[in-house]
Amino acid sequence: MTRTILVTGGAGFIGSNFVHLLAKERPDWRIVNLDALTYAGNLENLTEIEGRSGYTFVHGNICKEEDVERAFDACEGDVTVVHFAAESHVDRSIVSGMPFVEANVAGTQVLLDVSRKRGVERFCHVSTDEVYGSLGAEGYFTEDTPLAPNSPYAATKTASDLLVRAAVHTHGFPAVITRCSNNYGPYQFPEKLIPLMIANASEDRELPVYGDGMNVRDWLFVEDHCLAILRVLEAGREGEVYNIGGHNEYPNIEIVRLILETLGKPESLIRFVKDRPGHDQRYAIDASKIQRELGWEPSYTFDQALPLTIQWYQSNADWLQRVRSGAYREYYQRQYGAEGSRST
Repeated sequence: MTRTILVTGGAGFIGSNFVHLLAKERPDWRIVNLDALTYAGNLENLTEIEGRSGYTFVHGNICKEEDVERAFDACEGDVTVVHFAAESHVDRSIVSGMPFVEANVAGTQVLLDVSRKRGVERFCHVSTDEVYGSLGAEGYFTEDTPLAPNSPYAATKTASDLLVRAAVHTHGFPAVITRCSNNYGPYQFPEKLIPLMIANASEDRELPVYGDGMNVRDWLFVEDHCLAILRVLEAGREGEVYNIGGHNEYPNIEIVRLILETLGKPESLIRFVKDRPGHDQRYAIDASKIQRELGWEPSYTFDQALPLTIQWYQSNADWLQRVRSGAYREYYQRQYGAEGSRST
């Protein structure tokens, strides 16, 4: 029986890394990639995949039922959905929350409705540790930690998690939820901390750091995250939540200094700026459940993967420049013209 993985948001940072992983680890699976190509969606992330047999890109918005139906029409055999598509930058949600409500809440419900109608085999909803709120100096988020989002972004991700949960309990829908810590690695849009600091430091530009830089995050290399999602997809229990963490806690300022040290740049480039409103102090994931039940644990430490990430951005300076200039947006028109999808 043919198996198709419908990936929403597959041209984004984590989604495109997941598509690359599927092509390598599960070469016999068909992949349908549904992406609206908003500012953070970049088809140049997938140039190596576009010539692959069994890959289809569908340009569409999860908020539009007809677009989701069109993506399902491109699938064959048993269909599994991996749902990455989301507005994801906290700062942007503080400026304007409605795009986050539309994409993360309404879009998830549309996707759930069509997925139920189409009888999907499994639905993996990719969420975030930000739904849990903020921690003090000690302790960890577990799957049983109460949901207490503190930003408009986190609130909309919480709402989408609860819609998935409701589908499981009301309709017996075959869904699982994953909640990850902060990702880093190739293809990350340079508004996020690590690629922004790499890009600015490489050009001897100032490195803006919120507050005193002591906000702590648990950092997870994107390849480890994608392998965890694949494991949950194949072996996770329906209706369960799985936390995915990297066991790499660092204050933001320490990461900035590591990047400067690796690039041989002076710390005088650091500029402390007014803190983000409602900035959560610390996130840390207890990932013992996924390790115990599914045998997953991260392969990379931060000391191993940060240099690999810096090297990737240095080796892909043209990609970074096109993203920062906005030129990457021209790629879709060149490749697809007015067409909404392409199969290879």
